[in-house]
Amino acid sequence: MREILESDWKIFRTVREAALDRYCARVLDECAAAIQDTSTTNHERYLRLYRLLHKRDDELASAFNDFPRSTAIIQLAHIRRLGVVTDEELGRFSKETRELVTGIMTGFGG
Repeated sequence: MREILESDWKIFRTVREAALDRYCARVLDECAAAIQDTSTTNHERYLRLYRLLHKRDDELASAFNDFPRSTAIIQLAHIRRLGVVTDEELGRFSKETRELVTGIMTGFGG
């Protein structure tokens, strides 16, 4: 895997922050929906929330934690797969980086 270009690295840091914020907002919305579902018992809602947060925390760690330049392209593919990087944001990257991300995502099955 090639290291991300310096110009793309600068873009990545900005895009990563926006994507992290979007991801967290989405998870908080999911949590609110789980909490407000009165068709289940309090304990069932608690367990649903616990499982949801555990799963989402694993996703967040995999996609956003520890982002050295050497893994930026893989991380960009991860956060793109999570649906929190827009087409416009991806379009800001070099053609080379976009192609690498697309190739990685094909390997992810998405």
